[in-house]
Amino acid sequence: MVTLRNRYEVVRPVYSEDSFAADHEKVCRRRKTILLSSLKIRSHCDSKRATNAVLSLLPIIGWMRIYRVREWLLGDVVSGISTGMVAIMQGLAFSLLASLPPSYGLYTAFFPMLTYFFLGTSRHISVGSFPVLSLMVGAVVTRLVPEQGAPANITGFEGLTQDQQRVLVASSVTFLMGVFQLAMGIMQVGFVVMYLSDTLVSGFTTAAAVHILVSQLKFVLGLSVPGINGPLSIIYTLEKIFVQITSTNICDLVMSILIMIVVFIVKELNNIYKAKLPVPIPIEVIMTIIACGVSYGFNFEERFDVGIVGKMVSGYETPIAPNMQVIQNSAVEAFPIAIVGFAVAFSVAKVYSIKHDYTIDGNQELIAFGVSNIFGASFRSFAASTALSRTAVQESSGGKTQIAGLISAMMAMIVTVALGFLLEPLPKSVLGALVIVNLKGMLMQFSEILYLWRKDKPDCVVWVVTCLGAILLGLDIGLAVGLGVELLTVVFRTQFPRCSVLANIQGTNLYRDHKDYLHIFEPKGVKIFRIPSPIFFANIEFFKDKLVEVGFNPLRVLRKRNKALRKIKKLLKKSNDDTTEVRPSIQTTDDMNMEELDLPTDLKDLPFRMDWNAELPPNISVPRVDLHSLILDFSAVSFLDISALKGLKMTLKEFIHIDVDVYIVSCDAYILEKLHSCMFFDDEILTSMFFPTLHDAMLHVLDKHKDKKSNGRVVSKTIYISFFLYWASAWMLCIKNI
Repeated sequence: MVTLRNRYEVVRPVYSEDSFAADHEKVCRRRKTILLSSLKIRSHCDSKRATNAVLSLLPIIGWMRIYRVREWLLGDVVSGISTGMVAIMQGLAFSLLASLPPSYGLYTAFFPMLTYFFLGTSRHISVGSFPVLSLMVGAVVTRLVPEQGAPANITGFEGLTQDQQRVLVASSVTFLMGVFQLAMGIMQVGFVVMYLSDTLVSGFTTAAAVHILVSQLKFVLGLSVPGINGPLSIIYTLEKIFVQITSTNICDLVMSILIMIVVFIVKELNNIYKAKLPVPIPIEVIMTIIACGVSYGFNFEERFDVGIVGKMVSGYETPIAPNMQVIQNSAVEAFPIAIVGFAVAFSVAKVYSIKHDYTIDGNQELIAFGVSNIFGASFRSFAASTALSRTAVQESSGGKTQIAGLISAMMAMIVTVALGFLLEPLPKSVLGALVIVNLKGMLMQFSEILYLWRKDKPDCVVWVVTCLGAILLGLDIGLAVGLGVELLTVVFRTQFPRCSVLANIQGTNLYRDHKDYLHIFEPKGVKIFRIPSPIFFANIEFFKDKLVEVGFNPLRVLRKRNKALRKIKKLLKKSNDDTTEVRPSIQTTDDMNMEELDLPTDLKDLPFRMDWNAELPPNISVPRVDLHSLILDFSAVSFLDISALKGLKMTLKEFIHIDVDVYIVSCDAYILEKLHSCMFFDDEILTSMFFPTLHDAMLHVLDKHKDKKSNGRVVSKTIYISFFLYWASAWMLCIKNI
């Protein structure tokens, strides 16, 4: 079926940049420096700016003013209760990843939410523990306070139990993490998260899921395996697990398998019938309650030697200050924890802000999470971010604002203050099973490898290297390796872009790669070269090499012509000399200076017009050049640096010296300004070489060369010149033979 398309016709002159500037007056704008303009704006203060500053710092004011009590309150209450139950279970489970007593997971579900309620811009994320962050904090905890052996020599550990030492380490790391986030928010560097691509985050979280899975095997199997950190720690942990595999606690294993199967099936049913269910079935809570009852009724701890949660801290302890020695020993690990925590929370918040049509501020989110982690660390909680599964429950169960988050925090407080003792008989293997079954989403990301390999191989390399690096070298080093590889792929894409030769699509003013279309128009003697990337110091040589591949090496042609011209002048001189002088003392071409060969060809002293493509004498060889016009498409060139500018100028002159006209089209106005300011133009490189569009340049070239093929006088003269040169050469050979 033929679709009728709209048509447009434009009648206008063919413009170069010079003629366009002459016909159209340009507004002179004074460019402001980002730093000075930002300081000027921030130094000015009035009532409106003060109001906006308060609203920006306390986003709660903005959404509380539009809160619809009758429509939203019930949904927030139901969502808060549902999310609270999930947050309690995840807090208990994820505290094991951080190598802390389970009760401190409830602290993380409570304290950070109190400050985020006032400072956060997202209305839907559930703030609390996140498995990847818990594992990263746990690596620092086990490094400074190992399960077996003496802890690190740190002032402040004296008189503390192992659990208290670990809590101090976790809270100090969390405090430093919050300081990093707060500092980045104040300095307005929220854009740093943009360097963590979705591919990198996917590979990193998949590796973290593998680490989490291995770390929970000791609880599921009921084994005593010390925590190991550092490069290849996952290999050493698996080795210790397999060495003790015969000592597996059957009760722990059977209970874990049953819970994983039931939770997995119910979660799948929740996904299938989520449109019909008003609230997802809280299967984790149900299984936890059942496991607690069964463990207490049958006394699993004594009868089957099952490890249980044990004594829960009742109420809240007094605030503590961070340990400065711990901060000094964990600064390297705290920074990636801060980056990962913010990146995950911001990406999840962005998804729901788009879905519900409101804006979030990355810098304010950094401030909110920084303050939340500093505040939480003062009360012994560990690193807080968000979990996708918990946030999904909060949003899908009707949550509209962070009132739902506040209610979920209140539920965690109730359990901590009044109901914590009910969780004391809960087997740790149940918590491990709940952690493992919640890894399904992250482990399913392995399927992205095949998709990325088919669609984008450099992205696939980033994913695989990040994942393997994080698995084998540890999460902190793996993240750095992944980020380095990701930046290398960016450099690779810009340093070696996919250049192309364009051709005109017949009957249009459109130009596409000449390899991709059948019905194209390529005028003889014209080449259109496109480079789809910035030109800078790293790829200027690649740019020049690609130009040589498209056509020829202009410098080589120039040197060949200069050598040939020296021979021609020698022949002309010998034809006028006395025939009796057989061996004159004349400089040969081998003695010519290379600098002289690189100079423009001087044809002034010749008594005829030279055509290098005509037939020359047998002893004179010059590469044939069928190109008379080279058009460079700069529409995708966003910037030029000084090194590239010098290289480009040299390349253009090489083509100009062999009588090839060079044109640059669709050049950005900023680049043109830079060319003028850097003295790019001279007697050979003129502003008239620049055209606003590719079609303008093509029409100019066609008009300039339309009569050259029919110029019979030039052709006949060329034949005469060739004949003359051939005769002179033959005559010289005869003289030499005499």
